[in-house]
Amino acid sequence: MDAFTRLDAKVAPLPLANIDTDQIIPKQFLKTVERDGLAKGLFYDLRFDGDGQVRPDFVLNRPEYRGAGVLVAGDNFGCGSSREHAPWALLDFGIRCVVSTSFADIFYNNCFQNGLLPVVLKADEVQALMEEAKGGNHLVTVDLAAQTVVSPSGRTFAFEIDPQRKEKMLKGLDAIGETLQAAGDIDVYEMKQALARPWLEDA
Repeated sequence: MDAFTRLDAKVAPLPLANIDTDQIIPKQFLKTVERDGLAKGLFYDLRFDGDGQVRPDFVLNRPEYRGAGVLVAGDNFGCGSSREHAPWALLDFGIRCVVSTSFADIFYNNCFQNGLLPVVLKADEVQALMEEAKGGNHLVTVDLAAQTVVSPSGRTFAFEIDPQRKEKMLKGLDAIGETLQAAGDIDVYEMKQALARPWLEDA
């Protein structure tokens, strides 16, 4: 996965609580295991009406928020069923960071495995960022190394993150990448096992 170090991007406000994974990526888009192409299904029922026409008032359809890389949302983002397609869809749409006061545990864990940074801020900080995102300047900076979010007006909000998860995000390591760091040791172990228990090679 891509490393996450510092992101300078537009921020889009989504002032809704309890956005679940079915709202993030509805079930009809889960028929693939490919990560590309899921952007079309992101927030589908919010972005489009029942006839498949674009809802011009939805934030991600508005011209000033096109290309947004940061989403600031209400409480309990990513609740509902376990659905790895949810972070895949956000990333495929171009969103690399979601800011909220809280995230559902499974979604939160899936974000780190896919290079999407979930940032938890205090309620008043999220509200302040939300209000600024509605203004004329939509540019923010998310600095993972410094653990800060800098708002459009220049206000700095600090966030906490598990050190191990931070390190893996900075290096772009998912579970497989982390394991492959020990590839040399794994090869040595397998050679030793082959010499000590040669009959296992024929099993």
